[in-house]
Amino acid sequence: MADYPTDPNCIFCKINKGEIPCHKLYEDERVLAFLDIGPLSEGHALIIPKSHYATIDEVPADDAAAMGRIAPAMSKAIMQATGAKSWNLLQNNGSDAGQAVGHVHLHIIPRVAGDAREAPTPGNGLPFKWPAGEVDHGKAEELAKAITDMLA
Repeated sequence: MADYPTDPNCIFCKINKGEIPCHKLYEDERVLAFLDIGPLSEGHALIIPKSHYATIDEVPADDAAAMGRIAPAMSKAIMQATGAKSWNLLQNNGSDAGQAVGHVHLHIIPRVAGDAREAPTPGNGLPFKWPAGEVDHGKAEELAKAITDMLA
């Protein structure tokens, strides 16, 4: 799979091509994993598809599966190397969701007690406020039907 779509202006595509150095953790024909240069914690790593896709809904199943296949082993190795016992597996889609680089990627973020941030800072950090509401079961039923209809 040497011929994959790339974006010449994308930093992750440049990393993948070797134009920008990285601390490589894993590579195969579909994915590349490396340490984040702006880590939220020690061991913060990224898994990217070698092909350029902006968000997860654009990623073909084979590339998404390749990303998912390496995530468990990569998480385990990072936890062992850092001594962390907890971690986030995170994937943001679009700037409103906190995506800073327009190339789909999974974050593996080791966590330790007391490091949760209290409030979001745009483009910086990981917010942990989660103001859970209550479900409106009537609207939820309609929404579930609309979603399952879209999947059919």
